[in-house]
Amino acid sequence: MTDNDMDFARTDQEQWLKLYYFIRAGFSVVWVAAAFTVGQQSPILAAILLVVYPTWDAAANYVDAARSGGLGRNRTQAINIVVSVATTLAVIAALQAGMNWVLAVFGAWAILSGLLQLGTAIRRWTSFGAQWAMVLSGAQSALAGVFFIFQARMPAPPSITNVAGYAAVGAVYFLVSAVWLTVIDLRRRDARAS
Repeated sequence: MTDNDMDFARTDQEQWLKLYYFIRAGFSVVWVAAAFTVGQQSPILAAILLVVYPTWDAAANYVDAARSGGLGRNRTQAINIVVSVATTLAVIAALQAGMNWVLAVFGAWAILSGLLQLGTAIRRWTSFGAQWAMVLSGAQSALAGVFFIFQARMPAPPSITNVAGYAAVGAVYFLVSAVWLTVIDLRRRDARAS
C-alpha cells in the first residue's frame, strides 16, 4: 500500500467517524427529547424507549466495527455488541420487576459499555483526532453506571429521566468528537490549499 493509499484510507475513515459521531449525537438528542416528553406521559412508550436505547447501541457498534475493518479488528466493539444485546434482553426482563431493576441493568451496562468505549477510543487515539472526548465519555459512562446502581438501591423509584440525563451527556461527547473531527479536516484542507 502506497503512502497516498494510506492517506486516502485514513481520510475515508475520519470522514466515516465524523458522520458516525454526528449520527450517534443526533439519535441521542432525539431519544432524550422523547424520554423527557412522551416517555414521561406513557409507561409503555417509556418501556419501548428503554429497550430501544441499548438495541441502538448494539446496532451502531456493529455498523461502526464493520465499516472500520470488521469485528475481528475491533474486538472491543464486538464485545460491546454482545453486552448491548444482553442488556436489551435484561431490560425487557427488568421491566417486569420495576424501574429500580431497570436502572440497575442500565448501571451495569453503562459500566461495561463505557469501559469498552474507552478501549475503542484508546485504540483509535494514535490514528484519529477527537478521541479525547470518547475517552472522557467512556470513563464518565463507567462512573455513571456506578451511580445508577447506587440509585437503584434507593427506596424512591427512578424514572426514564435518570437514563435520559446520561444519554444527554453522551450526546454532547459524540457531538464534540464530530465537531472536533470537522475542525481537524478543515484545518488540513486549509493547510493543503496554502
